[in-house]
Order: sequence, then structure tokens, then C-alpha cells
Amino acid sequence: MVRRILLGSQLRRLREACGVTREEAGYSIRASESKISRMELGRVSVKPRDVADLLTLYGVTDDAEREPLLGLARSSGQAGWWHSYNDVLPSWFQTYIGLEAAAERISTYELQFVHGLLQTEAYAHAVVVGGHKGRLPRSEVDRRIALRLARQKLLVSENAPHLHCVLDESALRRHHGGREVMGEQLTALLEFADYPNVTLQVVPFAQGGHVAESGAFTLLRFAERELSDLIYLEQLTGALYLDKREEVAAYQVVLDRLAEFALSPDGTRDLLAEMRRIL
Repeated sequence: MVRRILLGSQLRRLREACGVTREEAGYSIRASESKISRMELGRVSVKPRDVADLLTLYGVTDDAEREPLLGLARSSGQAGWWHSYNDVLPSWFQTYIGLEAAAERISTYELQFVHGLLQTEAYAHAVVVGGHKGRLPRSEVDRRIALRLARQKLLVSENAPHLHCVLDESALRRHHGGREVMGEQLTALLEFADYPNVTLQVVPFAQGGHVAESGAFTLLRFAERELSDLIYLEQLTGALYLDKREEVAAYQVVLDRLAEFALSPDGTRDLLAEMRRIL
């Protein structure tokens, strides 16, 4: 999806630069104006042949300029590793994992669970089973947990993003899986907190009310200028993706305020260690 967005934004820029309308572009590749719009937004796959025809229409004839875009078109159809989990992965969450994998910075606020990128296997098991009240077959539970653990490899990958996770203390006081599981999870959080690309903060109960009254959310930032910052809001049966500049800015303000309200990273380590000690 990220490759499609990058390709689409470049095609839109080229089309607008040479004054071609979407209708004219669609006619050149035997497609509708709405198809061109979806292509430029990265919402549909693109055939390399169509990209080649559009580049010709837009006056891009130099092979050195054409090849990077044609390469994007060829690679945009390649499935990500997460597609092997299609049997347990809702389509709306596939989109998020693809964006998460491409992000340069992931900033998130959680108040009910430890963030998925930081969960232990036992904690993840307790969350999955508890969320479905034992209705899932063991095989599906195992697949969901394997997917969650596979996502964590992102944090130690060659181009690992920076993760800034703000946890409400309530997420740590909910003992999913019992005391032993929670103790293991607290230990894992202390280990994650030492990662150079992870900033972990906890908003303690002592702070009282705070600015994140709308609930959990994630802000994704990308290195590519063509990709807009995104806000991800997960719901029971789907998700919302907000990319309007003013919406993203509003959530960024909330994140900044949360970071001020929360314990410092060092203070967070102290709290986690104390919670583990008295568990």
C-alpha cells in the first residue's frame, strides 16, 4: 500500500504539472476518471503497462526518470509478510500493519492494553483469549499471537522506527493473564525501555484527568515527503485513518501534552520496577 501511495502521488504531481485532467488521463489507459483518482490516492493496484502509458502522456520519456516509477508499479503488487496471516487478519488491519512497517516514527497512546509491539507471548495470549471470551479455536489463537510477535521484529529491524509509547497506568493495573503473566510483561517493558529507538512513558493515576479523553490512538510519520502523517483510530469492527493536516495537528498536541503529564522515561522505569516488585 505504501508503494502504491508513493507511486500515486508522483503520478498526480506529473499529471498536474503538464495540465492533463483526470478524465484525459483515464481515456489514455482505457479507464474512468474515478479510477485515476483511486490510483493517485494509492487505493488500487496499478499495472506497469498503464504507468508506462501515463508517463508517456505526461512527457516523461527518459528511461532514467521512468524506471523508478515503473519499479514502484512492479513492486506495489508484492504481498507483505503479513498477508500470510490473512485467515486471522481483518482487511482494515492489514492496511495498518503495512503503514506501521513503513513508518519512520510511531507515536501511540494506550489506556487498556500494553501496545501490541510491546506485548509478551503470554500477555498477548491472555488478551486474545479474553477479548473473544474463549470462542476462538486454539489454532486461530496461536495464529493471532504469532502475528503479534512477528510485528515486534520491526523494532529490531535494520530501519527500525522510533516508537514513542505513552501508557495510561490503567493498562498496567489490568492483570491480563494473572500476576505471573503481568510480572513477565512488566519485565519485558523494562527491557523495551532500554531500546535506543523506544521511548516509554506512563501517565500515573496521580495526575488525575488529562487531555486524551477521546481514548487510544496512534500517529504514524513517514520519511517519504509524499506520505502524509496519519492518525489511526481502532474500533470494534473497523478503523479510521485521519490524514487532514488539522486533524493530525490536533492529535499531535494531545501527544505533546500527554508527554508532559506522563512520568519521564527514567521515572517510568522506576514505576515499572516498583510495580513488578510488589506484584
